[in-house]
Amino acid sequence: MSIKENIEALREELREHNHKYYVLASPSISDYEFDMKLKELQALEEQYPEFMDATSPTMRVGGAVTKSFKTVVHEHRMYSLDNSYSKEELLDWEKRVLRILGNSEVSFTCELKYDGASISIAYENGELVRGVTRGDGFQGDDVTANIRTIKSVPLRLQGDFPSKFDIRGEIVLPLDGFAKMNEERINSGEDPYMNPRNTAAGSLKLQDSSLVAERPLECLLYGISGNNLNFSSQIEMLLKAREWGFKVPSAAKLCKTTEEVMEFVEYWDTERHNLPYVTDGVVVKVNSLHHQEELGYTAKSPRWALAYKFKSEQAITILNEISYQVGRTGAITPVANLQPVLLAGTTVKRASLHNADQIAKLDIREGDTVQVEKGGEIIPKIVGVDLSKRPAYSKPTHYITNCPECG
Repeated sequence: MSIKENIEALREELREHNHKYYVLASPSISDYEFDMKLKELQALEEQYPEFMDATSPTMRVGGAVTKSFKTVVHEHRMYSLDNSYSKEELLDWEKRVLRILGNSEVSFTCELKYDGASISIAYENGELVRGVTRGDGFQGDDVTANIRTIKSVPLRLQGDFPSKFDIRGEIVLPLDGFAKMNEERINSGEDPYMNPRNTAAGSLKLQDSSLVAERPLECLLYGISGNNLNFSSQIEMLLKAREWGFKVPSAAKLCKTTEEVMEFVEYWDTERHNLPYVTDGVVVKVNSLHHQEELGYTAKSPRWALAYKFKSEQAITILNEISYQVGRTGAITPVANLQPVLLAGTTVKRASLHNADQIAKLDIREGDTVQVEKGGEIIPKIVGVDLSKRPAYSKPTHYITNCPECG
């Protein structure tokens, strides 16, 4: 085997192991063995730079630094979705769909709506060429260098794929990775990040891609745009994307009726708390791509898709005490210490109060019976006070402006 053939064989082997680990979650070798093979490839590429390849597994470590991000026009516009919060709204949407299609037989795909940063990734001849943020839907920022560091994003595809297409998805931060990042920030005296969604979006705009490479970001794909695509339905599209090497969530179902859609929604409204990512609803799509084309778009959203949003979970408890955290920069953050209460599958003891304006707006006081909500935030927040249960001895809260430890 020649040097070039040896390098190519190593690359292909590492791509396969990378896919098994980050996409299929089924590693076949240890981390140590993977690292040794990667080091072997790095050494060969340094020794023989004439065989360098931009899609090599060694190119994921980052290092590119940019002062600004180039604005790129989306070849295929990235639309937003209309929202629904009830079965009645879902049925109204179905009626509109059937009216336009002339009461044709329609089936639906249901996919979980992940709470992350939307991205469009362009591939040409099986290679990643560009990653662009959603922006305003018409144009976004070119964050290709940062996208290339995310290990669940294939740099080179496998199988029989179209020569050119864009694939859309969400850049997400798994809950365990987010918790670890915040633990490290708190230990170093920095303020914790607010939620995984904003942290994922902020990560894409970091100017140093080597910093992005250190973050446990993942990319979950849900749609493909392009010409001459070799599939005719949404569910087939998801299967094809998985074959090509993309990480496509397994929680997707083909439903023949809106009753089946509601069963999917109700199941995941409970089970979502066992998922590794934040989800805030279910995206319901007309399955047939021919029907999607016939339905078309409004000024801002596709007529063939609807986001059925989960309601934010709430609980009632007692606010025992308001304490304060001081960040490394001196910023003071009020924290509500609560009587423990079960919320969204976990026991909640603390809630965010954000700032003095929120304390004043709700007139939050120690001893109050409060309404706690957990929506897209990991840290719950107080959204209401039951004034009828306020203790007679309660006193207005005075927000401190100086460090409680420094004076």
